[in-house]
Amino acid sequence: MEAFSSKDMAMQAQKKILSHMASKSMAQMFIDDNSSEVLDELYRVSKEHTGNRGEAQKVVKNMIKIAVKVGVLFRHEKFSADELRLAQDFRKKLHHGAMTAISFQEVEFTFDKNVMKDLLTDCRDLMLKLVEKHLTPKSLDRIRHVFNHYADPDLLTHLYDPQGTLWSNLGKICSGLNRMIEEGKL
Repeated sequence: MEAFSSKDMAMQAQKKILSHMASKSMAQMFIDDNSSEVLDELYRVSKEHTGNRGEAQKVVKNMIKIAVKVGVLFRHEKFSADELRLAQDFRKKLHHGAMTAISFQEVEFTFDKNVMKDLLTDCRDLMLKLVEKHLTPKSLDRIRHVFNHYADPDLLTHLYDPQGTLWSNLGKICSGLNRMIEEGKL
């Protein structure tokens, strides 16, 4: 007999529907103003660095889709005890990455693109390991796309150049990250 679960079907439907609705207006329904501002700045950084509005939109849209899908998995308690430990490891690594990003922005001449690249790569790998049994290959590619985009050494160098065009964006991103840390959201 075929195993059928309406709860699993509902979760699949939620993931599918929410992933199709990953626009800025939908994101504002699910995330707070501070997170929205950080996403807006990340979009501007991507757009300025790549010169490609469509690519910048795709990166941010993929980030929103990933966040929504992982949220749905948490809400439906789909993660095993081992996966929940991975989620904690991811959260710690992300927190460490945010603290490092802020420190590099605040203290002159401390920026190291390899450190930031490695932190983002570690976050990517933890996220992939966390969701590999739950999401489609397309969703896993979205995770790779987002983290690889922001771990690009050229983008990081451009972003952390005090005389560069992205320096003010970095200041706003770091302010938002600081608020998230203070509120216990990161």
